[in-house]
Amino acid sequence: MTLVKFRKSPLENLFTPDFLDFNTNNLFNDRLWLKKMNEPALNIKEKKDEFEIELAAPGYNKKDFEVTIDDGCLNISAKREESKEEKDENYTRKEFSYSSFERSLQLPESVSGEKIKAKYDNGILKFSIAKKEEAKKLKPKVIEIS
Repeated sequence: MTLVKFRKSPLENLFTPDFLDFNTNNLFNDRLWLKKMNEPALNIKEKKDEFEIELAAPGYNKKDFEVTIDDGCLNISAKREESKEEKDENYTRKEFSYSSFERSLQLPESVSGEKIKAKYDNGILKFSIAKKEEAKKLKPKVIEIS
């Protein structure tokens, strides 16, 4: 699996060089930590007739997702925007937030890109990807250890 694009985390702006030690030893690790914060957790299970993928994306709605298959890759992206406004006699306060992510998974040749089902329920986006008939018949090869 490969991350297609990386969007900055809203928290990244809070971590200034004064707050974090951005010396050359920690710069690479700190950036990776921020990148992983923005990437949703993913589980992949292989079953007899299909692969099951679960992507944790709480707080999103079904309409926030875009799922495509292109050149053997399952591409999953989501965008979410929220805004709040509070008005009083002396002030107006507006708040907004924006979050997004993109994931891309290379599909194995043993699956049919035409037989993919997706369902979003309780913050989990689930995919069922059916295996091709010929892949179901293949038995695992046993490797002898010398």
